[in-house]
Amino acid sequence: MSSRLLNQIGLFFAALVIVSPAILFFLWMISLSLKFEIDNGAYPPILIPEHLAWSNYAKVFEENNFLLYFWNSVLVTGTATLLALLIGVPAGYGIARLKAERSAVVIMIARMTPGLSYLIPLFLLFQWIGILGTLWPQIIIHLVVTVPIVVWVMIGYFETTPMELEEAANIDGASSWQVFRLVALPIAKPGIVVAFILSIIFSWNNFVFGIVLASRETRTLPVAVYNMLSYEQVSWGPLAAAALVVTLPVLVLTMFAQRQIVAGLTAGAVKGG
Repeated sequence: MSSRLLNQIGLFFAALVIVSPAILFFLWMISLSLKFEIDNGAYPPILIPEHLAWSNYAKVFEENNFLLYFWNSVLVTGTATLLALLIGVPAGYGIARLKAERSAVVIMIARMTPGLSYLIPLFLLFQWIGILGTLWPQIIIHLVVTVPIVVWVMIGYFETTPMELEEAANIDGASSWQVFRLVALPIAKPGIVVAFILSIIFSWNNFVFGIVLASRETRTLPVAVYNMLSYEQVSWGPLAAAALVVTLPVLVLTMFAQRQIVAGLTAGAVKGG
């Protein structure tokens, strides 16, 4: 057996060990969402029930205004992601071309800083302005998450793009804005796609900002799932169904865009000589 085949088997086994817990938890969540409560409490546990409880999914939409919460999540995530791209892509290009390493470190620190450290002062600011309970506070505070992601990804990507084309455009009389818009942006499309997808994932799944800043009418999907919990009884079937409703859009997006994510991250991780 060749060493290359052994390496491939070892890599596959390592990947299987790392990924298997996540796959197991996801399959168990699907099982919970398709079982009646009596089956969810059975011992030994039942993975595949005889009768599927599709009514759990119906309860999610009948007893909770999930369509409204879904629309709120789309508005918050979509607006925050688009604003982050408008801010982050030019910022990443400027930092990469000026080789502003200190600015890059500041962006990295902003990305690593817990969101709770921003939440209290921004909560007081939104309350003073009078927009607390609307969608705008969530959109604004989601920029704390999405902008550093976009900037950091684009810094790494622009550092790998060749300078010759931009220098040629400068010689032909193009302005800095024209070089960025007509030369740098088309080359950086894979990096922009990666930044776009990562921003959507992190914004869509954010829970802390929504539970503090949202009102009953402006809740997002993660907060809506949390509010299905009660002190009296936990209905695991509808709760698992609601969790799948929240997870499915991001999961489908990631599955369809996995090649672009890998290609963009790989290109952005290799420094040009």
